[in-house]
Amino acid sequence: MPRSPASKSLAPSCAAALGVALVLLPSAAMGAGPVLAAGRWDVTSTVTDIAVPGAPGFILRMMRGKSKAEHKRLPASQGVEALLVPDPKAGCRVDSQRIADGRYAQTLSCPQKRGAPMQIVRAGSYDATGFVGQATVTGTTPKGGMRIVLNQRAARIGD
Repeated sequence: MPRSPASKSLAPSCAAALGVALVLLPSAAMGAGPVLAAGRWDVTSTVTDIAVPGAPGFILRMMRGKSKAEHKRLPASQGVEALLVPDPKAGCRVDSQRIADGRYAQTLSCPQKRGAPMQIVRAGSYDATGFVGQATVTGTTPKGGMRIVLNQRAARIGD
């Protein structure tokens, strides 16, 4: 089935926003959490809800449920904050952050190629086995405000 001109122009914008959201989500930390086991860890982000004005429904349905894993290798004596550090390519700025008592909360501003920065709000819980939480990404597209909700999980996968 041929795609409409609108879906052709919004698909890259929608995909770019989702790609940035998935890459940006692990973010910088100031507090110290429990010590994690050294080795290989995966931080997985899964799209649970997505609203991008003007994006074709089939693209939004395809994105819902998609996951991306960021692979990290941690040396000994690292805390949970090491799993929350963003990919440097994302260029995000941590606006606020709290990591304490088994809970974390962060707000970030992340640049887009065009327009105002995207805002990311993350919250969840952590322990020595990793973290579980949710991130909400908001921003604007040429057609209006967008929102992407992701579930996140960090887990050790090996030595």
